[in-house]
This record gives sequence, C-alpha cells and structure tokens, in this order.
Amino acid sequence: MYAHETSRGEAVAQERRDAAQNDKRILGHVVQCDGARATIAAFADEEDGTVTAQWTVGRMISINLGGTRTVGLVYGIGKADLSWNQGARNAIEVSVELVGEVRDREAPQPPVFDRGITSYPHVGAIAHRIRTRDLQAVYDLAGRHSITIGNLSQDETIEARIAIDDTLARHFAIVGTTGVGKSTAVSLLLRKAIEARPDLRVLILDPHNEFAASLPEYCVRVDAGSLDLPFWMFRLEEFTEVLFRGREAVPEEVDVLRDLIPTAKNLYRNPAGGAFLRRGVDALTADTPVPYRMADLIKQIDERMGLLESKNERPVLKSLRTRIESAVADPRYKFMFASRLIEDTIHETIGKIFRVPHGGRPVTCFEMAGMPSEIVNSVCSVLARLAFDLALWSEGRLRLLVLCEEAHRYMPADPRLGFAPTRHALSRIAKEGRKYGCYLGVVTQRPGELDPTILSQCSTFFAMRLANEHDQAIIRSAIADSSASSLAFLSSMGQREAIAFGEGVATTMRLKFERLDASLLPGSSKRHEEEAAAGDGNDVDLIEIVERLRNVPKAPSNLPFAEPVSAQLQPGDPGYRKPEAAAPRPVPDQDEIDFGYGLKPGRFGSRS
Repeated sequence: MYAHETSRGEAVAQERRDAAQNDKRILGHVVQCDGARATIAAFADEEDGTVTAQWTVGRMISINLGGTRTVGLVYGIGKADLSWNQGARNAIEVSVELVGEVRDREAPQPPVFDRGITSYPHVGAIAHRIRTRDLQAVYDLAGRHSITIGNLSQDETIEARIAIDDTLARHFAIVGTTGVGKSTAVSLLLRKAIEARPDLRVLILDPHNEFAASLPEYCVRVDAGSLDLPFWMFRLEEFTEVLFRGREAVPEEVDVLRDLIPTAKNLYRNPAGGAFLRRGVDALTADTPVPYRMADLIKQIDERMGLLESKNERPVLKSLRTRIESAVADPRYKFMFASRLIEDTIHETIGKIFRVPHGGRPVTCFEMAGMPSEIVNSVCSVLARLAFDLALWSEGRLRLLVLCEEAHRYMPADPRLGFAPTRHALSRIAKEGRKYGCYLGVVTQRPGELDPTILSQCSTFFAMRLANEHDQAIIRSAIADSSASSLAFLSSMGQREAIAFGEGVATTMRLKFERLDASLLPGSSKRHEEEAAAGDGNDVDLIEIVERLRNVPKAPSNLPFAEPVSAQLQPGDPGYRKPEAAAPRPVPDQDEIDFGYGLKPGRFGSRS
C-alpha cells in the first residue's frame, strides 16, 4: 500500500502526465530536508525503460503535506553512482530549494500562496510536478494593479504579470549582457506602463539613439540640435564641467565665477541698479536659476582685471575669460548659449523636456550619441535635478520616470569616475524620489560597475543573461536567500528570458518577455537605414564625414568681400583658393554694400 493512501490527500487530484495514468502514482519521496532545501528520491525512467524527463532543472515541484503543499524549485539532479543502468530503473536524487507553500481555501476560491513555510516536508512526503492551479497561485499578485509582460518559462500557458505601481514607485533595474534583449524589454515595459498609467511622464537618457524608433506614437526626440537648455539653468559645478571640458577645475577660477555670476544676474534683473549686489537681501547665488548675460559676466571680469588690487589674479581672470569665450563660440554648445536663450524661458524649456502638457506624447528621448562627454555629464545632471524638483514642488501631481540606459556611465561604482553632480542627482531620486512621484529605472550590462547605493534602492530586478562572475555575485547579493538557486541559470538563459524578483512580483519568477513587432525594436529604423545605405564600401563620402566630425558651421558666402574657397580642399593644398567650379556671382550695387556696419554713411564717425 502506498503511503499517501492512508493520509489526507489534496482536495484536487494530482495532474497526470497522461489521462490513463494510475491516480495512485507517486513521482518521488522526500529523503532529506534542512529547512531551506530538500532532497527527493525519484526515478528517471519508467518500468519499461522510457525516460520521463519529469525532473529537470528550473522546474517547480509540489510536496504534498495534506492541507498544505510546499513549493520547491529544482536546482540540481543526478545519480549517486554517476552511471546509467539500461536493464533496471535508474534512481536519482533531486535537489530542491523550498520557495513557500500553497494552502487550499473554501471553494470556489482559488488556493493562496505564502512565501514563508509553516510546515516543513517530512521524510517520505510525496513530491510531484506542481499543478497549474497551484502555479497560478504562486505568481498571483493578490489584486494589485498589474500588467502582462510575457509568459512563465515553467508553463507558457500562464501569463507573467508584474505589479506596475510597485515596480515604478520603488524603482527597478534591468541587467544583462550585450545582445540578450535588454532594450527590447525596456521598450515593452514602457509601452505597458504608459497604457496602465496614462499620467506617467518618461525621460529616457538614451546614449545610443535607439528608443525613439521603438516608441514612435509616444515619443518626442530631443538631441543636441533641438535641445534648448540655457546656461543660466546650470549650477556652478555643472557650468564648470562645461567650461573645463571634463578636466579638473582650477579653484581660483571657480571662486571668481562664484563671486561674479550673482552680480551678472543682478545686472540682468536691475539694469539701472549697477553691479551693486546686496548680500543677504537679493538672495542670488551662482546656483540660482535666474537669467544673466555672458556679456555682463565678461564685463565684470574685465573690470576686475582693471582694478589695481587685482594685479596678482590677472592671469587667472584672463584664463577664465578665454575659457568662457571659447565655450560660447563652440558650435557644440549652441543649445546653451544661443542668443534667444538669454530670456527667462525656463517654463518653455521644462515643459518641452518633461512633456507638460504631454499632448499624447509623454516620453522624451534625450539622444546623446555623438555628444562630448562633458556636455552629457552636465546635461544629465541638470535633467535629473530638474526631474526631482518638479516632482517635489508639484506635490505629487506630476509622475516622472527617469530611465537611465547604460547607467554605469553616470553612476559608476568607483567614486573617482563619472561626474559627481550627476551621481548625486540620480542618487537623490533613488533615495527620496518615490515619496514625491519621481521614479528611477536603471538599465546596465555591468551591474558590478554600478554604484551599489543606487542598485540597493531598486526594489524590482529583471536579471537577464549575465556571463561575468562578478556581475552575477552582485545580483545574488540582492535576491532573497530562499530564491538564490534561481540565479544558477543566469549564464545560460535564452533571448528575451529574465528572472524577475522583488516588490513588483509575487515571488521569484523566470519569464520570457513578449515578442515585439520587428518595426518596434529599439534601433530598428537605424539598422534599416544603414542596410539601405550600405554598399561595397567604395561609396563612402569621407569629405562629408570629416565635415560632420568638425561640426563647424559654414561661413556665409553672400558677402562681397569674402573670398570663396573649395570645400573639397584643405589649406595648403594646390588650388585651395581657386574653386573647381565657382559659379559667377552678380556684383552688388554700391548701395547694397553696408560699409558702415549698420550706421548711415553720412553719420559714420561723427558726433552728431
């Protein structure tokens, strides 16, 4: 007589591998348990020698204890003698990690799952493949607002669902090596989140310019050409990063900026009041987001150089003046120093970047490919800081998600690397943002190089394939001990597969993300353009590439006193000043040439 015939069994019959199978069939027995793990004795084949494949790594199993059923995850199987017996049945040992337990409730209520275990399996307890109803109970979110992002790897008929509010509000991280589908998973999550939370605004820090094509109906693209971010919105640290091009700042020059920027701001607010700044009354600092003119700042530097007592600091002032003029003249910085940005346009700038109002497009992709690192550092710092401040001062009415692709660039584990203000701004969102409706999404292929403080604030993880041992150790340190064996599969998971754990899921879940349409894959449009433009390699226009590399605007050619030169030659080349095919231009009338530089000829140089 089988042991389970005398004990109180399950209210619902066990699932059978086949309809004709004997209902008294036992698949395995518990032979060892230490509280966190158990060992099950079973057979790998039938009596007729057919291999059943019922026990495989990654499969959920159920251990019947009468009124409750302990749920376990198979993380190891093997034969004690490491040999296969062809003439008799082959006994195997199955290593199981205990996950929780399922309890039956009064019909028609479904079973309920608890992560804790109140009754541990005893030796001889019956183990079998988990029923579908129990598996659904394991991943049930207990009525929380949820979205479907794929299917369980254990059973593809069961949807993989996450609690979207908890996933966003408590921050999330998606980690995985290159090419496993991180960007596709991000695109899918964003689509589902926007559908579930129409009030959500999303700012994507996109270093590869790939997400705009995957969210065409939701997204607004912002790059260096379309970005308007006035220089006066930068704090002193951020502005210094731009001026010094990522190099270490000179303390004396920074001190001069700290003194003179408030004066320039006061001159803009009170043009007739002079440069006199009442300390403690005007409450203007170098960090106050108030407009000022670069001309006023340079004028203040010149006036200080002219003072007799400033003789010793003149080299510092000259150097600072040169840096400012160089930055203002740099075409890469035109998004900061354009003349139209001197006015108080902070409302327009914030509204455009953070989509207020969003007009049906709540996602902003800030595309950074090709931008110098010192610009990226400063701009990311400004945007992250503004996102937190907006959420804070909107008193929770504005919900913002800041998604950091390649997050280890902005928040490296080594404090000597990266840009400190960017790290501080994102760290502030991670630590305090959920209280005010500002959320953080972290995407990285190297979690080992990411600031552990930021990673520890992410309450939901989607761990895709990771080959690096150090990266795997980082993720193991974040998962609960009762689910640690799930991460044994990190190095061998397939495309679009992930292990999800944390606040956003009921329990650790191995899932496969939904497949997106090929036209909505991140970077798909860029790949199509590259494939369409690709030839045999002989049609590469190197001249055009160099011109784009230089990023220098062409000089106007409509000036009568300007000498045209060939765009295909460089200075020093033969025929440089003789264009290959210069079209004759009409000589303008004498009246059309303004030799007075905007002044009437009759009054040029006169006092009256």
